[in-house]
Amino acid sequence: MNSRTRRIAAVGAALATTTALTTLAALTPATATSTAQAGAAHTGHARHGGHGGRPSGSVSVWMTTPDGAQRLAPQDPITFEDGDSALTTITVESTQTYQRMVGFGGALTDSSAAVLDELTPAARAEAMRSLFSRDDGIGVSFLRQPIGSSDFTAAGEHYTYDDVPAGETDFALRHFSIGHDEAQILPLLRLARRLNPTLSIVASPWSPPAWMKTGDSLVGGRLIDDPRIYRAYARYLARFVRAYTRAGVPIDYLTVQNEPQNRTPSGYPGTDMPVRQEAAVIERLGPLLQRVSPRTKILGYDHNWSEHPDDVADTPPGEDPETDYPYRLLRSPAARWVAGTAYHCYAGDPSAQTALHDAFPRKDVFFTECSGSHGATDTPEQYFRGTLTWHARTITVGVTRNWARTISDWNLVLHHDGGPHLGGCETCTGLLDVAPDGSVSRNAEYYTIGHLSKFVDKGAVRIGSTSFGTTGWNGQIMDVAFRNPDGSTVLVVHNENDDPRSFAVSVDGRGGDRSFGYTLPGGALATFTWPASAAGHGRTLRPVPLDSATATATSDAAEAGLAVDADGSTRWSSGAAQSPGQSITVDLGRRTLFRRVAIDAGDNLGDYPRGWAVAVSDDGVTWRDVASGAGTGQLVDADVHPTRARFVRVTQTGSSGSWWSVADLRLYR
Repeated sequence: MNSRTRRIAAVGAALATTTALTTLAALTPATATSTAQAGAAHTGHARHGGHGGRPSGSVSVWMTTPDGAQRLAPQDPITFEDGDSALTTITVESTQTYQRMVGFGGALTDSSAAVLDELTPAARAEAMRSLFSRDDGIGVSFLRQPIGSSDFTAAGEHYTYDDVPAGETDFALRHFSIGHDEAQILPLLRLARRLNPTLSIVASPWSPPAWMKTGDSLVGGRLIDDPRIYRAYARYLARFVRAYTRAGVPIDYLTVQNEPQNRTPSGYPGTDMPVRQEAAVIERLGPLLQRVSPRTKILGYDHNWSEHPDDVADTPPGEDPETDYPYRLLRSPAARWVAGTAYHCYAGDPSAQTALHDAFPRKDVFFTECSGSHGATDTPEQYFRGTLTWHARTITVGVTRNWARTISDWNLVLHHDGGPHLGGCETCTGLLDVAPDGSVSRNAEYYTIGHLSKFVDKGAVRIGSTSFGTTGWNGQIMDVAFRNPDGSTVLVVHNENDDPRSFAVSVDGRGGDRSFGYTLPGGALATFTWPASAAGHGRTLRPVPLDSATATATSDAAEAGLAVDADGSTRWSSGAAQSPGQSITVDLGRRTLFRRVAIDAGDNLGDYPRGWAVAVSDDGVTWRDVASGAGTGQLVDADVHPTRARFVRVTQTGSSGSWWSVADLRLYR
C-alpha cells in the first residue's frame, strides 16, 4: 500500500471527526468493554431474529455508537406494526436484486500473525474466536492474504517465496518454498478456516521475486519485459496457489499485483506494472490455474477507485498514466481469464465501482483493502469516532451499494503503536489492537466489518433499499440491505448526522401498511435482522424499472430527472413554498402497468406534499385523474386501480411554507 495514499483514509477520518459533536473530551476511552463482549457473544445465536427466545416475527437490532458506549450491542427487539408513518421511510425491495456476497474481513499479514503469535495461547485463541467465530465474535468470512512480504512485515527484511542472491535467476523455481509461512501464518489460517468454514481467501503479491524485476529489488521497478519472465511469474503464482492448497488453505481468488500504479513505494515491496504487463501475466496464468486450481479466479487491477495524483505524477516521462487501468485490462484479450476487478479506498470514491460494473456487467467487483488510520495527535476517542463514521458511510454502506461482493480492511491485528511494519504506513490501525501488557481491544474497524460479517451469510444477495445519505457526507440516513439464503433480511443503517435521526422501514412497497420505526443516535451504525415472516404476508409489490424514464416539472425543470434516478440522496424540489398547481410529470417511454405511485420526499423533513393528485395519460395531452389525497408524512403511497399509461403526473393541491421535494418517485405493479 502506498503510504501517500494512506493519508486519504486519515483525511477522511479527520473530516468525519470535524463534523462530530464538540464534546469529545467527555467520551469514554475506546476499549473493548464488557458490553461489546456480551453483544458479540449474544448475536451469534439470534442473528436472524428467530432464535434466542425472541418471537419469530420480531426485528433484532445491534448498534455501535461513535462514543464507544455501545459496540455491536444488542438492543430491545422491535416489531412491524400496521398504520402510516410520518417519518423518513427506508423501503426495502426484496424482489430487486444485485450482487451475491462472498464475505467481509481483513488481512492476516505477516505483522498480524507475529502479533498474534506473541499472545499467550489462551489470549490468541480468544482473539481468533473474536474475529472468526459467529457465536463468539464477528464471523470474519473473507481474508486477503499477501503473497510474500508487504509493508506489514515483522521480520527484519522483505521476502518472497523464491529469493536468490543478487544477479542470479531461478526460472525452474527450484528455490520456491512457502516455509516462511509455516511458522505462524498458515497455522493461523487453518485455525481461521476451522472457526469459520465459509471463509474465502484472495491472495495478492506486493512484488515478484527480485530476479524477475528491473533493478533486481523488491522495492520498486517493473517486471523485466521478457516472455520468459512473464511465464516464470505466472508459474510462481500458480505454484503458490498449489502449495497453499496442499497446506490446507485453498485460494479462491488471486490478483497478480497489489497497487500496480504505486510506482514509488516507500521502503517496502511494490511494482510498477502497466496494463500490458499485467495482461501478459494473466494470459499465461489463466490456463495454468485451470489445470492446477480451477476454483481460483483471477481479479484484475487491485488498486484505488481512481489513480492517485501522486501516482500520475510519478509516471515515467513519455508514458501514459493509464488512469483508466481497469477498463483497459477488461478490454484486453486477457479479460477472458479475469473474473472481476479489485479496488482500494485511498483515492476516488465507491461510485467508480458502479461505473465499471455498468461498462462490464458480467465482471464482478471486489473490494480488497482499506486501512483505518489516525492523525499523530488524535486521541483514541477521536480516531474511534472518525474511523467509525468514515468507514460506516464509505465502506460498510458505500462499497456494498456499489456492487462489491466483498469488503476487506487491512491488518486484522496490530500493536497499539501501529506496528510492526517495515516501511509504509506509520499510522494504520487493525481490527484488533494489542497493548504492551498483552491486552486486546477492538478498534472501530472491528465493528464496521462486524455489522456485516456477523449477519450477512455467504451467498446472500444485496436487495434494493432506498438510501438518502452519501459517501461524501450529507448528514442523512443511508443504508444497505441483503437477503440471506434462508430468506431472512439484513438491513444496515448509518446515521450520518451528529444529531439523532428517526426513520421507518417498510418492505416491498407496503409503505405505511406495515413498517417499524427507529431512532439512531448521531453517527451510529445499526444492523436490523428479521425472518421472512416478520413483515407479514400481504401483497408483495414489485418496483417498475424506470431506467428509460424522463421527467419535467413546473419549476427547476432541469432537476426533474433527479426524482426518477433511483437515488434517494438526490431530489427535485419546487424551490418555493408549496402551492396548488406545482407538478412533476414522468414520461415512462412506453405504456406501463402499475398499481401504486410512491412519492418519496426522502430525508428532507417536512418537504412532503400537503395535498396531491395523480393523473395519467397515453399521449401527454389527454389526462385522466386516478388518485388524490392529503400527505401526512415523508412517504406518500398513491394506490390506483391497475392502470396502464405512458405518462404520470403528480400535482400539488395543498399549501405550505415548506418546499415540495421528491427524492424518489417510484411505481409498483
